[in-house]
Amino acid sequence: MYKTAVLDNGIRVVHKFVESDVGHCGLIINAGTRDESVSQHGIAHLTEHMLFKGTKKRRAFHVLSRMEDVGGEIDAYTTKEETCITSSFLHEFYERAIELINDIIFNSTFPSKEIEKEKEVIIDEINSYKDSPAEMIFDDFEDLIYPKHSLGRNILGTKKSLKALDNKDIKSFISEKYNTDQMVFCSIGNIKFDKLLRYCNKYFGNNPANRRVYKRQEFSNRIVENKIVKFNTHQAHCVLGTYAYTFNDPKRLPLFLISNLLAGPGMNSRLNMALRERNGISYNIEANYSPYEDTGNFNIYFGADKENVEYGIELIFKELDLLKDKKLGPLQLSKAKKQLIGQIAIGSEIHSNILLSLGKSFLIYNQVETIKQTIDEIDTVTGEQIQKVANELFVRDKFSSLIYY
Repeated sequence: MYKTAVLDNGIRVVHKFVESDVGHCGLIINAGTRDESVSQHGIAHLTEHMLFKGTKKRRAFHVLSRMEDVGGEIDAYTTKEETCITSSFLHEFYERAIELINDIIFNSTFPSKEIEKEKEVIIDEINSYKDSPAEMIFDDFEDLIYPKHSLGRNILGTKKSLKALDNKDIKSFISEKYNTDQMVFCSIGNIKFDKLLRYCNKYFGNNPANRRVYKRQEFSNRIVENKIVKFNTHQAHCVLGTYAYTFNDPKRLPLFLISNLLAGPGMNSRLNMALRERNGISYNIEANYSPYEDTGNFNIYFGADKENVEYGIELIFKELDLLKDKKLGPLQLSKAKKQLIGQIAIGSEIHSNILLSLGKSFLIYNQVETIKQTIDEIDTVTGEQIQKVANELFVRDKFSSLIYY
């Protein structure tokens, strides 16, 4: 069972008690790369890195050592719409983790010397990313379908944009975008909620309220774009995709089912069977649905020998057309639901997975579903709903494509 609270400054708290030696907690902030201006490209990710480079009372080494000295760990990530700091530790060190997360979020100093060093680290990250076309193509695809919009810009930034950023830019970004009413502290572990809440009030509660006043730029310029990029690789990489539902649209759940059915982690997915098992033209194929606040996209990726790309595309659209033309039968629908439910149940055994799930759910929906509620919701999806979603989205001339040849 989950328990929740709201601190006086607007920071929300959500906790699940579990009897475990290990605790997990984190702060999720509703601020990511889509909140950058053009001149700030890369600042959300750079800021996340710089949170570990020193506070008013700790040097960088002491920030990193604070949890590691007791066998714990602290980590962070940045996405298009969020920044997250998480920590895992033996449960007796809950207060230590909460104090440290508060310190690096609200008291970081962002030394100019460290900023310049970290820029070089991120530039190395950009260069290594360019050596992984199977990863880079997803960012380039979003750049293709979200033109001249912050959702399209990659998370890392560019060498040029990073060079222009400084201490004042980071502090300004935090002041404007790290709003207390857009923060959720999430926790799962062996600590009573009243005690956890005392720690949260002691540390997070002492920060002044900083409520959001700005609005994100909505995306509305839907286009269709097909692009081929010459790449000196042995294998071609291809992404086909179209716009999809926001994370508030009730049709998002049928689409998640479709995505899993087409090319989820199961080896028996429809596209894996069509491209790999029956035709042997692709080792790796996956379907992805990325919902955002005001838009979303569904895409399918596969890698293949260059002479097999067109054949692979035809096989994919053949499977998409089947979902449009033929409603899933009771047995097919039951299997699709059981597979997705099983994956959710297995994932829920990993407490660090639950941490991020409950935090993001509380951030977006201001409520958290239990695993049973999620399963019950999946069970309500009908074959008619899946067919309707397929017919709405899987229109071939509305698909964009990006191919690395």
